[in-house]
Amino acid sequence: MDWHIVVTFLVLSGVICSLTFLRASADTILMGGLTILVVTGVIQAEDAIAGFANEGLIAVAFLFVVSEGIRQTGGFAFTGQQMLGRPKSLTDAQARVMLPSAVLSAFLNNTPVVAMMMPIISDWAKKMRISVSHLMLPLSYAAILGGLCTLVGTSTTLVVDGLLQRQAHRPGLSMFEIAWVGVPIMIVGLIYLLVFSRWLLPERKPAITPMDDPREYTVEMIVEPGCPLIGKTIEQAGLRHLPGMYLMEIDRKDDVIAAVSSNERLAANDQLVFVGIVESVIDLQKIPGLKPATDQLFKLSGPRSERCLIEAVVSDSFRFINMSIRTARFRSNYNAAVIAVARNGQRINKKIGDIELQRGDTLLIEAHPSFIDQQRNSREFFLVSQVEDSTPPRHERAWIARTILLAMILMVALFNIKMIVAAMVAAGLMTATRCCSA
Repeated sequence: MDWHIVVTFLVLSGVICSLTFLRASADTILMGGLTILVVTGVIQAEDAIAGFANEGLIAVAFLFVVSEGIRQTGGFAFTGQQMLGRPKSLTDAQARVMLPSAVLSAFLNNTPVVAMMMPIISDWAKKMRISVSHLMLPLSYAAILGGLCTLVGTSTTLVVDGLLQRQAHRPGLSMFEIAWVGVPIMIVGLIYLLVFSRWLLPERKPAITPMDDPREYTVEMIVEPGCPLIGKTIEQAGLRHLPGMYLMEIDRKDDVIAAVSSNERLAANDQLVFVGIVESVIDLQKIPGLKPATDQLFKLSGPRSERCLIEAVVSDSFRFINMSIRTARFRSNYNAAVIAVARNGQRINKKIGDIELQRGDTLLIEAHPSFIDQQRNSREFFLVSQVEDSTPPRHERAWIARTILLAMILMVALFNIKMIVAAMVAAGLMTATRCCSA
């Protein structure tokens, strides 16, 4: 037996075992296997790197940029939750998750589609009191099945299309050429998932949930003119069943609505007072048209898209103890805006600017990440930490991101433009229009 075959078999077996039993990342393991094959002379270096020049692979890289633009602008986040609605059963919930996933992944690479939809589905599942374990695998499989329907749906099809053009010397596949096979497979696969997943998927609940967090913040959000929630009831707006948070009152001009009814309709410039955990404060920021009521937020230097939420615990050495946030001129002194305060589980019935800071108060701050480096060793705060995934979405650019995505799809579908060209143009526009950071 040729020794090249033996080495190849051993490397392949080692890669499979490593992927199965080791915690190392897949890219590290695969790159290690490729390196061994090159060093032992099984393949030449030119052949080893040839795949990185494949048109399909490069197109997938650009599609990740396009998907990131959609994610950072919240292009589908709030709209997605509104479209998912309120299911009547687990099967209904799975259908509401799988159909949008399959349709989206037909026009976007399925990996970024799943990455983009996971937080949306997770938040929605918490609101609907549905176990996330019943939704995530159907989401993934629906994306895979939807990716079979078009040329751009999955990286595998794009790679094969590139090989076909280079080795068979024939034109590439058209946008919907594989749909005759892919669509029937998708339909059968979705039906199978809906019928059998309830018995095959376990009911898993985390041992510790965000709801166990004892810190409850009081945060005020204002309904901006033009907000899509204006005219909707609290129930229709999805503000009644927020996980880990409840709407305490509405301040409307000189009127305070303390016991907020589910049928109460929202109006422009309403100030909504919520009480809840930090994860739910992040969810509020993702709703277009809602913004923190403090005016200090918009006096900070730099765009909001470069900021994040930070939790800071006030220490004994804080120089503004027993002074209100407004009197302390917190924004001017720290280039940061306090948007909520938590105090030992107590409800603070004051406007943000009027709250007098005390030792042990936990401040929820919006600031540039450099605030953490500046205050980490400061004696004014016991603890300073960034809240994960808390960068405010660029809602004002969401329509631009959606337009770019639609234009990319039309370029490929109607004008027979190569996928790599369309994806490259779309990725460039996403960056140029600041829908996503470079």
